[in-house]
Amino acid sequence: MTTYHELREQAEELTRRAEQMRQELKQAAIEDIRAKVVEYGITAQEIFERHKRTKPSAPVRPKYRDSSTGATWTGRGMEPRWIRGKDRRQFLIDQD
Repeated sequence: MTTYHELREQAEELTRRAEQMRQELKQAAIEDIRAKVVEYGITAQEIFERHKRTKPSAPVRPKYRDSSTGATWTGRGMEPRWIRGKDRRQFLIDQD
């Protein structure tokens, strides 16, 4: 029967071997990448270029207004209480 200490030694040996293999694979990947960089003339800027953020969209203009309170709603998201269950046409804002 295998003892605890023997299992620990085996685990440590496997860990060392796994790390060694990882390093070898990493080195092979680096060499492959370097070869492709040279082959295709890729620059570091092309590889590490950050994607430009898109401009935030302009706020949506309100489409509905409660004439008694002046509250507005764009028509997106949850309906406000003042328009819920009512005919929306009476709250439409003239969009001209």
